Amino acid sequence: MKKIKAAIVGASGYTGFELLSILGRHPGVEVICATSRKEAGEKICDMYPALEGVCGDMKFCEPKFELLKEADVALTALPHTAGAQIGGELVDAGVKLIDLSADFRYDSLSLYEKTYGVTHPRPDLLKQAVYGLCELNREKIKSARLVGNPGCYTTAAILALYPLVKENLIEKSGIIIDGKSGVTGAGRKSDVGYSFCETEGNFRAYSAVGHRHTTEMEEKLNLSALSFTPHLLPVKRGILETIYAKAKTSDFSAVESAYEKYYGREKFVSFSSRLPDLNLVRGSNCCRIGAVYDPECGLIKIVSVIDNLIKGASGQAVQNMNILFGFDEDTALTQIGEHL
Repeated sequence: MKKIKAAIVGASGYTGFELLSILGRHPGVEVICATSRKEAGEKICDMYPALEGVCGDMKFCEPKFELLKEADVALTALPHTAGAQIGGELVDAGVKLIDLSADFRYDSLSLYEKTYGVTHPRPDLLKQAVYGLCELNREKIKSARLVGNPGCYTTAAILALYPLVKENLIEKSGIIIDGKSGVTGAGRKSDVGYSFCETEGNFRAYSAVGHRHTTEMEEKLNLSALSFTPHLLPVKRGILETIYAKAKTSDFSAVESAYEKYYGREKFVSFSSRLPDLNLVRGSNCCRIGAVYDPECGLIKIVSVIDNLIKGASGQAVQNMNILFGFDEDTALTQIGEHL
């Protein structure tokens, strides 16, 4: 098998670690560089000893264009606008791009700029970008040059709601999404609020109004006025969302049929009447969805769980890469939930 060359741009964070780990066991990929301006020159396994068997003596390097343009695909895990700047140059040079920031997730330029309070550095590329939610956009991804990897909260929410919205089984107004994420959802930060003493044994809500992921969910589901509240769980990784939607039918078999229609043959998304928990998905690229109908209030209550670093970021990026380059979609992504 001829290997493709991959560059990881912004590789020192948790998503970078997961990308290096996953691609290190991918039989069809050679990682030619892993960039970090701050850590340039440092051995990767000195920062992450767990990667010693994967990265050997490989070091973080500066993101030099002359090196990056040698890649077949670049996976950019950079702050918003930074990824679009360097990623745009790589797309211009013929490198396929999978961007893990929000820069290429939106169809609407004005909605992106309003949500993130920035001016998009490469708006000319938005029409080329494909939203990289693999189970919903697989055919478009196959021929894409540029993929915008979805957000973690949005992945769990959109996958959970999409079949019910498309089959007109729920009211489109009044949907409530109660999201909970592990601490790694905030990235590799040293902020006091994310320290052990502040998070262990604690549980708190944040950004109860106007969280950035809300507009991404609304655009992709063609909904408005979603109510989304994220919470910080005292765990390292994982997202669990409980979603409340007004049912248009009391026939729960229609709900089950909708999930079977859209996800019955999927490798990474599954539905069960059992409500899932984080143990089912931690360490895997899977999204597990469960739902019940509450006749007392006429609500469908949906629970959706993912690993925020895998299906919510790096695993989904590799899944997109596999689709782009014709690999089996689950290549290097076959791990089951760790449970413990």
